[in-house]
Amino acid sequence: MSLYAVIMAGGVGSRFWPRSRQAQPKQFLDVFGSSSMIQNTFARLQPMIAPERVFVVTNTKYVEQSREHLPAVPAENILAEPIARNTAPCIAFAAATIHALDPDATMVVLPADHLIDKPARFHAVLDAAVQKAQTPGALVTIGIEPTHPETGYGYIQYDTSTATGGDGEAAPQAFPVKTFAEKPDLATAERFLDSGDFLWNSGMFIWRADSILAAMKEHLPEVHACFEGIGAPADTSVDEIRAAYERSPKISIDYGIMERADDVHVVPGSFGWSDVGDWRAVYERSAKDDAGNATDGDVIVHNTGRCYARSKDRLVVLVGVRDLAVVDTDDAILVCHLDATQQVKHIVDYLGAHRMEEYV
Repeated sequence: MSLYAVIMAGGVGSRFWPRSRQAQPKQFLDVFGSSSMIQNTFARLQPMIAPERVFVVTNTKYVEQSREHLPAVPAENILAEPIARNTAPCIAFAAATIHALDPDATMVVLPADHLIDKPARFHAVLDAAVQKAQTPGALVTIGIEPTHPETGYGYIQYDTSTATGGDGEAAPQAFPVKTFAEKPDLATAERFLDSGDFLWNSGMFIWRADSILAAMKEHLPEVHACFEGIGAPADTSVDEIRAAYERSPKISIDYGIMERADDVHVVPGSFGWSDVGDWRAVYERSAKDDAGNATDGDVIVHNTGRCYARSKDRLVVLVGVRDLAVVDTDDAILVCHLDATQQVKHIVDYLGAHRMEEYV
């Protein structure tokens, strides 16, 4: 089996403002520990996938940063996107490139900015997904066993009737997908949790390169036509890549392929996963004091509860407040309710619309 990895690293992580910026997006930050998120993603692939078979798809302006953070990955394996076109064109680019190098390739497609606490368990789930992906035409994703009625994730409903009887910890197994659901409201999320056959959509995918290219040709022919001529990195020019992206529609792999294809499977997993999508997710993952406060850096709290505060270069003091996220950087300070951290992206949109690029 020829196993390859594709790390998608083109996003900005606007919900992580003011730390995540255009010049230094989320995937290059050391949110937990001393390694960046993209370095942690690469490290957990070892030793399953050799560095020379790891590809990174990122924006042109992040190519050098990607190479600096992942020196073990061959320079030519950092694939540059000239324009952001969402995940379907990104995956089409990577699949066409890898298929040109190895027609028998199987791809593991991962976002660059996820957190996984139990890599050994993740490897077991990934192995089950890889095995299922060997079936011609099979498209496989990993679903996270939900722990609470989360409204910030999409959901996957799956068919449990094919269960072999082994428990989830001992025997990861692929199941047919019934349907995909968008981010729900709280009542719907509670209903999903109670039903027992819904998983969180992790955004991780496993398939043969020829399987996803065939699915693209059937369900997204416009995207497939744009990238059909893309070959190995040494045989493809920057102009050819730019032309493909300029012609390609902007569409996600979930909406364009996974929700439309017939042969879609999911492997449920529980391995300490988080997409670390906003500052509340960081708070939930951080060590806390007796009052539920999580602090990082030069922070003092008094008569304060359930707050997250981060400051590295100056003293930040919280007195008599609750349920806040406070993030201090050189040129900006974020103060928001912990339940509103998803809305931070709207501030980034506002700054961009008002030509305040120095803060974006």
